[in-house]
Amino acid sequence: MKFETLTRSFCSTVAATALTLAAATFALAETITVTDIAGRTVEVEKSPTKVVLGEGRMLYTLAILDKDNPFQRVAGWKDDLVKYDPDAYRKYLAAFSEAADIPSFGSPYSDEWNLEAVISLGTEVVLMNLGNLLKAQESGIIEKLDEAGIATVFVDFRQDPTQNTVPSIQLLGRIFDKRDEADAFTDYYQKQMKLIYGRVAGIPVEDRPIVFIERAAGYNPAKCCSTFGAANLGRLVDLAGGRNWGSLKFPGFATNVSLEAIFSDDPDIIIGTGGNWSEANPATAAVLFGYEATDAMVQERLGALASREGWSDLSAVKNGRFHSVYHQFYNSPYHFVAMQAFAKWLHPELFQDVDPDATMKELHEKFLPIDYSGVFWGTLGADG
Repeated sequence: MKFETLTRSFCSTVAATALTLAAATFALAETITVTDIAGRTVEVEKSPTKVVLGEGRMLYTLAILDKDNPFQRVAGWKDDLVKYDPDAYRKYLAAFSEAADIPSFGSPYSDEWNLEAVISLGTEVVLMNLGNLLKAQESGIIEKLDEAGIATVFVDFRQDPTQNTVPSIQLLGRIFDKRDEADAFTDYYQKQMKLIYGRVAGIPVEDRPIVFIERAAGYNPAKCCSTFGAANLGRLVDLAGGRNWGSLKFPGFATNVSLEAIFSDDPDIIIGTGGNWSEANPATAAVLFGYEATDAMVQERLGALASREGWSDLSAVKNGRFHSVYHQFYNSPYHFVAMQAFAKWLHPELFQDVDPDATMKELHEKFLPIDYSGVFWGTLGADG
C-alpha cells in the first residue's frame, strides 16, 4: 500500500474515532429542560448517574423507576431512611449491599452539609423536597450548586401528595429516562385512588365521621398531640369519606393540639401514625410498623396507646374504631394504600370489596425490588 494511502487510511481512522468520542461525549452530556414541582425551570443532564438525595426516603420513589437497582444513581443521601425506617433500609440492604457504602451528607439546608464532598463526587443532580424550598432559598444552597454546575430539582410527596405525586413521578421519569416505568406506576396510582373517589362523592356530609389523626402517636410518650390539617394524611381522610378533625380546626399542614380539645370533641374515629422509631428513640411507645413488624406487637402497642390516661373513655376506643397506620405513607407515593385502609375503616360496608393488603402485595410484585412482609396498619382488637 502506498504511503499516501496509508496516511489517508490512518487519518480517516483518527477522524472517525474523534467523531465517535465527540458523539459519546455529547450523549453523556445531553441535557433536558424541565419544570420542577416548585415551578422552577431547570436544565438537567438526562439519565444522570450521580444523584444526591436531599432525603433518603426518596428511595421509595427511585425503587419504582430503577427497580433493578434503586441505588445505582445514588451518590449520597441524608440518613433519615436509616434512622426512621430501619426496617425498609435493612430490607433494601439485604438485596443491594452497596447501600451500606452510600455517604450521608445530612440536611442540605444546614451547615452540616458538605458541599465540597457533593461536588467532588461528580454529582449531576440534587433532589430536594418542596416543603424545604424556603429553607433552600434562604440557605443559598441552590445558587451554590448552580455555580458548581449541579442541578437542583424539587419533588413532592408530602406537602400536597394527592396533587403532586403524579407530576413528581413523571418529572423523575423524564430526568432518569424511565418514562415507561413512570407511566406504568402513575396509571396504577390513579386507578387505585379512583377506587375510592367515585364512591365517596355520594356520601352525605352528615354520614361522614369525624376523624382525628394523631401524628407520630407515642413517638415521645410524654407528649401529645400533633395532627394534620387539610393536607397530607388529613387530606386523605377527607377524600376517603371522612371529616378530618384538623381540617375543621385550623389552616395549614399540621399543628399541636391539647388533649382537652380532643377529649371534648370525642371524635368518631382515631387514627394514629407509627413506625419503627425504636432505634432513633429507644423510649418510644409508638406502634412500630414496617417490614419487620408483627401483628402481636401491633396489638400490644395499640393497646398501650388506648390505655393512656383518659383515652379509654373516648368513643373511638369503646366502639372499636381506634386504628393506626404506617407513618411513612405520609411521605411516599404509596399513600393510596393508606387511603384504601382509611376508606374501609370509615365506611366498611361501602368499601367491603376493597382490600388494601392485596393492593400492598400487588404494589410490591409489580413495581418494587423487595418483597412484601411485616405490618403497615392495624385496628385495636382486630385479628391479624
